[in-house]
Amino acid sequence: MTIATSLEDACAALAAEPNSVIVAGGTDLMVEVNRGSRCVENVVALDRIPELADWHLTGDELRFGAGVTFAEICEPEIAALVPALAQAARTVGSPQIRNAATLGGNIATASPAGDSIPVLAALDAVLELRSTEAIREVPVTEFITGVKATCLMPGELIEAVRVPVLDGPQEFCKVGTRNAMVISVASLALLVDRSARRIRVALGSVSPIPLRASEAEDHASGHLDWDSGVQPGPEVVREFAELVAGSANPIDDHRGSAAYRRHAVRVLAERSLTRVLNRVSSP
Repeated sequence: MTIATSLEDACAALAAEPNSVIVAGGTDLMVEVNRGSRCVENVVALDRIPELADWHLTGDELRFGAGVTFAEICEPEIAALVPALAQAARTVGSPQIRNAATLGGNIATASPAGDSIPVLAALDAVLELRSTEAIREVPVTEFITGVKATCLMPGELIEAVRVPVLDGPQEFCKVGTRNAMVISVASLALLVDRSARRIRVALGSVSPIPLRASEAEDHASGHLDWDSGVQPGPEVVREFAELVAGSANPIDDHRGSAAYRRHAVRVLAERSLTRVLNRVSSP
């Protein structure tokens, strides 16, 4: 086991053993280890690397080190900049889990039910991937290639996540089998981008990869009077919700049927758009 104290240490350890398991909070990994579905031999621990635990704002771009925890994302300073990400962070497990679980780990796990992923997809988040050889940038929508599958190459780790700070209200909501500490059956992030005059929508748990509802975005964005802030009629909201549901590609599993998931994102879309429209006003 390597306990890295710098990015250079971590990358060197991964270069020496490219198939090592990377551990930060370990909240997903240890579930697999404890139930016997994952055998771990070489481990590189990242939780003592100061750069990964840092975040900062430069202009209208926010950069998170991959080791920033969900508890930190819930704090008011970050929540004011990316409200939907903070809303998603509050739904992650228990307080103990949020204090350990990291943003980078949630992305790297690449579960369709990952709570941060719809928000990051809607934000067009960019990941910084680091190895001893290079640093490369990959959009989160290209990084996740399937269920628990990514384009991360042997010897690489996620160093940081960059997202824009948007002008406009945001919503994240999800449906689960109970009110707390629940894996998402369906989730949705809806963001208003006033500067681009755009409604952004992304879905979770209804596709093997991050999913943007582009047709629904076009519909809502085109019907909103951005100058006056006058709300579109209810038929526009209903059509938007139908387009969101139509973009979903869900499956049947033990948590819910495909039909239920499609219905759930339709309801979430209608509620979320109604909420943000009530808060959209003239610039």
